[in-house]
Amino acid sequence: MFIDELSPIFKQLTQHPVSFLGGFVSGVLRLNLADDPVKGWLDKQIGATGFTTPTTGSNNGKASGPQQISID
Repeated sequence: MFIDELSPIFKQLTQHPVSFLGGFVSGVLRLNLADDPVKGWLDKQIGATGFTTPTTGSNNGKASGPQQISID
């Protein structure tokens, strides 16, 4: 029973040990990925690999917040 609940965790650990342990440590230390030291390091790592991250906070000129919709 208890082993069945933990099996997805062990599966991720065996498939991607570095990323799993990095996420686990950042969760234990309650690191925010948007804070400066972590964000700067992540940007440097992502820039070296060529991957891009989606930008947050930009809605292409649209106002953020609640939007009004009409339902017929």
